[in-house]
Amino acid sequence: MYFPKQIELIEVGPRDGLQNEPTFVATEKKQILVKLLATTGVKRIETASFVHPKAVPQMADAAEMARFSLGQGLSFLTLTPNQKALELAIQNNVTQIAVFVGASETFNQKNIRRTIDESLVECAEMFARAKEEKLFIRGYVSMCFSCPYEGAIAYEQVEKVVRYFVQHGVDEISIGDTNGQANPKIVYERFKKLTEDFPQTVFVGHFHDTNGLALANILAAMQAGIEKFDTSIGGLGGCPFSPGATGNVATEKVVSMLHQMGIETGIDEQCLGQASAYVQTMFL
Repeated sequence: MYFPKQIELIEVGPRDGLQNEPTFVATEKKQILVKLLATTGVKRIETASFVHPKAVPQMADAAEMARFSLGQGLSFLTLTPNQKALELAIQNNVTQIAVFVGASETFNQKNIRRTIDESLVECAEMFARAKEEKLFIRGYVSMCFSCPYEGAIAYEQVEKVVRYFVQHGVDEISIGDTNGQANPKIVYERFKKLTEDFPQTVFVGHFHDTNGLALANILAAMQAGIEKFDTSIGGLGGCPFSPGATGNVATEKVVSMLHQMGIETGIDEQCLGQASAYVQTMFL
């Protein structure tokens, strides 16, 4: 088995983790969480989304969170699902953006009300604009293994979106098990094929723990050469447009597993524990 010396974990709790919470979390509480996460040693934090507040009310304070993150000197990502969102991010001096497209046609329609092809055309325009501003670009590919609406997702469906992202010069691509139904076999096979077909591309694994297989899936992805993963403090998360999807894999569980395996993350477990404990109080 392959065990890398070091793994990078990208903390997505403040955005992907909180977006599905039905009750608005006060901006001040989100800022405390981000501040606590910054003390752990995690290198990048996804802090907000410039999505329309009617679609995801939890992200209505995106501009405030961006300004706060800049003030803290953080390396942070914000989600920009469309051209208008990108312009808002630019106005707020964001330096790293993320866009997403589903590998499932039905999911993409329900999520952003566009076909995959329509989404890709808009992505091309956004990528060109982002490059003008010299922004770091992350591409999310959602529903890369199965879909609650379409069932099993073929490799070709994932490859189509990945290839488009690669051709347009994204800096990294996060491959998502959005509904948490993947297993280690398909995870290994899919990442192995992706890394063979796109050997120069930086891939990130993004797993939900719906069936309790997220840690096993991370291990499987590592065997295919993946050394970057999205995780969420306290296992926060879920996709509002994916029925049955539960939380992202918990950052503290991944860190504990990797450290026990002798793999470095640069993350302090004691500080991480403090951030995780704070999460339990955020909804009181």
